[in-house]
Formats: sequence, C-alpha cells, structure tokens
Amino acid sequence: MQELSRLVSVMIVISGSVLVAGCHGARPATLGVRDGRLAPCPASPNCVSSLAPDEAHFIAPLPFSGAATAAIDRLKGIVASLPRTSVVAATGTYLHAECKSAIFRFVDDVEFFADETARLIQVRSAARVGSSDLGVNRKRVETIRARWNEQPPR
Repeated sequence: MQELSRLVSVMIVISGSVLVAGCHGARPATLGVRDGRLAPCPASPNCVSSLAPDEAHFIAPLPFSGAATAAIDRLKGIVASLPRTSVVAATGTYLHAECKSAIFRFVDDVEFFADETARLIQVRSAARVGSSDLGVNRKRVETIRARWNEQPPR
C-alpha cells in the first residue's frame, strides 16, 4: 500500500511538472508589426487588441504626442516595472514584452506599436495557451493605461 501511495505521488508530481512546463508555449510567429498592424486576436477570449473589430476583444489604444521613439521609451519603463514582466524587443516604434502569471507561470505576450500617422500606440495582449485568461490581459492593459495617464511625457 505504501508503494502504491508513493507511485501515485510521483505520478502527480510528474504530471504537474509536465502541465506547468507546457504552460509557457513557444513564442508565436505572428508577433510583430506586419503592414502597419499587430496580429489580430484569435477567436478565444484570452486576447485584447486596439485593432479588434469586435467589442469582446477591443481595447482602446494609447494616445501620444511628440516623437514615437520617446513614447516607446516611456512605455518601456512602465511595462518593465510590472511584476514578472520582461521586455523582449524594443525599436523606435515597437515594444514586445512577456508577462508570466504568478503561480503556473503562464506566458502572455503584450505588444505595442506607435502609429506615427494616427498618433496612437496600438496594443495587443494575448495568452499563448488556453482559452480563458479570466480577464488578465484586459486588466494588464488598463493598468498600463492608468500609469501612462498619470505620468506626463518628458
């Protein structure tokens, strides 16, 4: 009986490790700006985008003034200050960061594109795996928006 209990415990640990390792997912090939746009959201509810045509996925872009490079630099500081978030790529008009959940270490990708013509920073935040994100991506963007609005541009 003790051997069976030990075997079950080992199986639970192995299963949990496989589950958690699988939560990270590979970095999507669709990241980045193509033809002046971020990738569209999938049909699942774990994504928000300022370019989404539907209300369920839509979130407002961030307005900016001045140079796009200055706006992205300012945004980079805000995003980098978020817990469990690391900036992966940044150019004069684009920013990509990865955000990990506290417990299961799920990875979400958050992207920003400074559209100099529209004077808007387009945003997309999406989970890599699963279907529901319990609103985490929307909350993240709104947290960034609040910090963006409280910090005047330099």
